[in-house]
Amino acid sequence: MMVKTISDLLTMKQNKEKISMLTAYDYPSAKQVEEAHIDTILVGDSLGMTVLGYDSTVQVTLDDMIHHSKAVKRGAPNTFIVVDMPFGTVGSNPDQDIANAVRLYQQSGAHAIKAEGAHIESFIIRCKALGIPVVPHLGLTPQSVGIMGYKMQGASTEAAQQLVADAQRMEQAGAIMLVLEAVPSDLARKISETLTIPVIGIGAGVGTDGQVLVYHDVLNYGVDRHAKFVKQYGDFAIGVEALQQYHTEVKKHEFPSVEHTYKKKVWDEE
Repeated sequence: MMVKTISDLLTMKQNKEKISMLTAYDYPSAKQVEEAHIDTILVGDSLGMTVLGYDSTVQVTLDDMIHHSKAVKRGAPNTFIVVDMPFGTVGSNPDQDIANAVRLYQQSGAHAIKAEGAHIESFIIRCKALGIPVVPHLGLTPQSVGIMGYKMQGASTEAAQQLVADAQRMEQAGAIMLVLEAVPSDLARKISETLTIPVIGIGAGVGTDGQVLVYHDVLNYGVDRHAKFVKQYGDFAIGVEALQQYHTEVKKHEFPSVEHTYKKKVWDEE
């Protein structure tokens, strides 16, 4: 299995072959995603909630993203990996933004970095000049939920037209791909048809060039609630039953049994 390149992903869009993307945050999840032949991996800052137990993505740091990305790279060495720029690392100071991007791209092992919001046009241009591929994230941007809330974006004609214009600006600045979250399906389809770069949707209908979901949502792994756009394909929650069985067997002196005990003994017990 060869790593897909940016050129491969563009070809998939041109051939109308849908692109699959899943999040992964550590070695075992990345290993599973690669074994499932998923096209691309997103090391999302959603790891703040799914893996680190934070209330939102706001507490996630650049060090967190680098640490988890390295583990993902080891687990999925042959998959195209995109890593999130976490909260506060883009949009405050242009020079610091670029320093953050260089550090994340250089140390994470990812093939591209993802940044939220429509304000990152100049950031994309500067990154491209340095050879850092950028994937903008438009629509509902989780790092900004404190302001916009968890609700659909681009729902009015005016907002929809603005989102189309923003998406076009992102492509013109040099973006290699676009993530669209929680927007009306007809708007997502229009943006996908308007842009030449792949558009990956989450909660944006079937008309985008690809789909991304969170590993833990897809497998019901430690997740308390699901968004409307999430489909559960497996149930890792049954692992709790297995752990309870272990607990019971230890209490009842049933584990370890003979088959799980070394035969070698130091003293003969007669």
